[in-house]
Amino acid sequence: MRSVGFLSERQRRLAWLGFFLAAFQAPLAARLIDDASWFFAVVVALVVATVILADDAQRRRPEPADYTE
Repeated sequence: MRSVGFLSERQRRLAWLGFFLAAFQAPLAARLIDDASWFFAVVVALVVATVILADDAQRRRPEPADYTE
């Protein structure tokens, strides 16, 4: 059995949704807005992607073996 990450399944789905929304909003905002406020969406997408990757790494860790003597 694989170890569980720190995000629940619902939180994981919401994180993916937030990542896609921020990732698709950034180029659209860059095209429509003259200032650099679109960069905030890029930073948010990177932070959410980092959380998803950390959760993936924790889920892929093997469970520690229980050696009893």
